[in-house]
Formats: sequence, structure tokens, C-alpha cells
Amino acid sequence: MSDASIDALAESLDLLTVRLVRRIAEHGSLTAAAASIGYSQPAVSQHLRRFEQRTGIALIERAGRGVRLTQSGRVLARHANAVATALEAAAGELAEIRGLRAGRVRLAAFPSASATLVPKLIAGLAARHPGVTVSYVEAEPPEAVAAVRADRSDLAITFSYPGDRDDPHTERARGLDVRSIGAEPMQVVLPEGHPAAASDAVDLADLAADAWIAGCPSCRGHLLELADGAGFRPRIGFETDNFVAVESMVAQGLGVALLPELALAASPRRPGVVVRPTAGGDVRSLHLVTARGGARVPAVAAAVAVIEGLAAAH
Repeated sequence: MSDASIDALAESLDLLTVRLVRRIAEHGSLTAAAASIGYSQPAVSQHLRRFEQRTGIALIERAGRGVRLTQSGRVLARHANAVATALEAAAGELAEIRGLRAGRVRLAAFPSASATLVPKLIAGLAARHPGVTVSYVEAEPPEAVAAVRADRSDLAITFSYPGDRDDPHTERARGLDVRSIGAEPMQVVLPEGHPAAASDAVDLADLAADAWIAGCPSCRGHLLELADGAGFRPRIGFETDNFVAVESMVAQGLGVALLPELALAASPRRPGVVVRPTAGGDVRSLHLVTARGGARVPAVAAAVAVIEGLAAAH
């Protein structure tokens, strides 16, 4: 028999046929086999006749007033147990996943979320759905979006700034699902004793003469955009992605900085530092990124629900 013939025959072996042959072998009766799977005897007979017409293979034959499996039927019955066992195991696993007694979420998120949102998300999932496991990698938004696209992550927590020309949630996220989960305020970080520290909110134009400590590429780009809008070009003395180092440098009087609220919440406030909101009420947006339709996967949907609750309470 050619490979093509074998493939055609394999495609004809539907689940109902396999189940029927198995039950006929078990019960020795077409009527009993039909009853065991909730079908009428005429419906089962018709199904087996259609199989024979499609394939030219008879699975049952008359034996007195009843039926018995043919040689082909006995061959199929021999394999039916393995097929049925595998399908029952798969059905059990699917039921576990549907009931969130099992499942997996591969998470990616930016550094300041690592110390704030991510631990709460993992703990919240563990409390509600202890069968769901979470793996985590830290990644800036462009890399996190790329990880979802490449199926290395199921869910990414990301951020974007208004007017960012390199926003990873536009062209690079085409075909993915991106949902907003709120915004976090931007805060000016000043040394104690700085003249602007006496204000309730800081106009960035008042810091035009200061040295600045810049952060990640997106954060640095946002600083340049805001400074341009305030009529100056910031004099960047130091650059680091480490927000704890930024605060330490500010405390030592090496410059001023602009940090998002999550970065400031990620560690205890350093002595010698004062934090004030911007006069413009500047924020950055927070997002969740999944594959298209990925949030319909029960474990991912559960993670999304937890993180949306955390963001709303933030």
C-alpha cells in the first residue's frame, strides 16, 4: 500500500469508529456497544456502513443473530485501547487546564516591574490557582514584545511614553494583542536642598541648568522630548539603567533625574533625595501584550486578571 493510501485511510479513522470498535470488542454486541456510548443501534450500524463504503474495509460481520469483529476490526480493536487511553489522558489534561488545576504562563516584564508588579502577580496566581506555574524573564519593552511574537513568552508587561517614535507597541506589535492597564506618574528626583524641592510640582524648565542622570533608552528619549517642550536641551552627565544607582547619584548631588513611579517604589527611598511630580503631570502608559487570542488561554487569562487588578489598585 502506498504512503498516500495509508494517509487516506488514517484520515478516515474518526474517533467514533475507534470507540465503537473498542466497545464491540468489550461487550461482544453491537446493541450493547451502542448503548455504552449513548447511541442507538441503527445509528451505529449506519456509521460503520459509511466507514466501509469510504475505505472498502468491513469492521464487523454477521455471526448468527449477532455480529463480530472481522480481522480488520480486531486489528483496529488492538490499537483502539492505546488510542482511547491517549485521548482520555489528553482530555484529562485539557480539563485540568480548563479548570486551572494546571497550566503555565511564561512572563516577561521590564526591570522596575520585577521588584513591584511581578512578585505580586506570581503570588496572586499561586494563591488563586496553585496548579498554574509561572516562569519569568526580565526584558525591556522592545525585547519583551519580540519574545511574545517569537512564542518565547505568553504575556509581557510593558510601558510606552507619549509620542515615542520607537514605541514597540505600534509596528513591531502588529498582529499581537496589546491592552492598556493604566499609567504611572513620572517623578522628578532632586537632591535635598535643591531650590525646586520647595515646590509641590516641578516645572522642568526650572532645571535647565542642572546636570541630568538619564535612564534606559526609552526613558532617555522621553526626557529629551519633555525638555525640548520646556525649551532646553538637558545636559546629561551620567547614564544608567539602574534606578537605584540613579537615586544614589542624585543623593550625592551629581544631578537630577526623572523616574517613573514604579522605579521609585522598587526600593526604599535613599537618604538625601526628594521626589516631586512634574508640573505637566507627565505619565507613562502600562500595557499587557499577548499573542492574538492568547488571553483566551485559561492560565494566561488568570494572569491578566491578576495584573489588571494590581494595576487598578496601584
